[in-house]
Amino acid sequence: MNEGCTTVLDEDAERRLWRKIGFRIIPLVGIAYIVSYIDRANLGYIAKPMTADLGMTTAQLGLAAGLFFLGYILVEVPSNMMLRRFGARIWISRIVISWGIVTALTGAVHSATQLYIARVILGFAEAGLAAGILLFLTFWFPKKQRAWAMSAFFLCIPLSSILGAPIAAALLKWGESLLGIAGWRSLFVVEGVLTVLIGIVIFLFLPDRPAKAKWLTEEEKAYLGDTLDAEAAAQVEHGAMTGMRQALTNGRTWALAVAFFAIVFGLYPLAFFLPTMIENLSSSVGSAANVSSVLLAAIPSAVAIVVMVMWSRVAARRSAVFSTTIPMAFGAVGLVGATFTQNGALFIIAVCVSISGIYTAMPQFWRIPALSMTGAAAAAGIALINSVSNLSGFVGPYVTGAIETATGSYTYALLTIAVVITIGIAILLTVGRRAEALGVRSDEVATESAGTQ
Repeated sequence: MNEGCTTVLDEDAERRLWRKIGFRIIPLVGIAYIVSYIDRANLGYIAKPMTADLGMTTAQLGLAAGLFFLGYILVEVPSNMMLRRFGARIWISRIVISWGIVTALTGAVHSATQLYIARVILGFAEAGLAAGILLFLTFWFPKKQRAWAMSAFFLCIPLSSILGAPIAAALLKWGESLLGIAGWRSLFVVEGVLTVLIGIVIFLFLPDRPAKAKWLTEEEKAYLGDTLDAEAAAQVEHGAMTGMRQALTNGRTWALAVAFFAIVFGLYPLAFFLPTMIENLSSSVGSAANVSSVLLAAIPSAVAIVVMVMWSRVAARRSAVFSTTIPMAFGAVGLVGATFTQNGALFIIAVCVSISGIYTAMPQFWRIPALSMTGAAAAAGIALINSVSNLSGFVGPYVTGAIETATGSYTYALLTIAVVITIGIAILLTVGRRAEALGVRSDEVATESAGTQ
């Protein structure tokens, strides 16, 4: 039972409540996140045939991958404020449907310039999805439940690689015979149409807030509302940020944004270039090698899912900063290890360590911002952090492609990513700990308040 609530549930009823919310909410927003990452990473799956058809260099491919984030970053904060105004159901489904249409149309590009334009428009269309979902989850899960809820949700990222890789491999091989267009073009069309259909499903079934969920009892709605209200009140009483301007101008928010930038800095270069890295280490050539490298690139994501589930159990009993920085350290070490091998199998093992670390750190990080902001501040702050972090989606692939073009190797790019992750660890061990201390004091306020009721 939650002692801070005027409405209480017994332990069995409370477990049923979280299980019900988890099964009803996370799959709906999770499937949107899965297709978003598949759509972002598909350039890596089709790099070889697409660059050959469009006459692009590795650096140009990196630029195309990164241009997506320009539009994404510019409207991230406004998008989250619109979600608070119009509701998650309308706004998230609008985002999903619009980017699905753009993805399908990208299959018609015939030059590098057209691809650049399509990627920028795609960024504007998809902007706000991740931040909007992260904000939306705070409407449903109080602090004690967020460790497992965020971990369950972020499983969608490695799952997207596992699902995306065989889809890409199949369409590269059979897309032309099935749809009458090049395999890499068929990938855009099929994923775009699928995304639009998912957007329609979200519009039909996603409730905005617990009060509008028909599958919750009145007692469950009251309990959940009381729990979240008590947490917000305790945060405000102990100095948590509440206003949009306050969050956007606060140094802690910007420091956390840089820290999350560091976590995800390696995510997109590995997503975009890992199939090519694996193929470069392979002695085989031709289209068969391209398909097999795409499938091999899914192995680290499969390993990451296991690690994320195991670590979430440890993280539930440890601080958010500890639960974030330890996986980050493994992410950096794995990248360094990958640079010291020319053996394909050892390279994949090292990348498994790195990707598992990066993926595992991401959900644990998002426990930290909510400790020091609520209300409009949470909407703006979460969007700002995610927006700044998405600069890594532009910088990371472009820098990686440029370094490979200049040196003929990915070694220095991987080492650069490891250094950036290490800087992020240092930030979290300072600024992150201060935010965590504020959260602890808020818990004490909530407990004292409960004792007086």
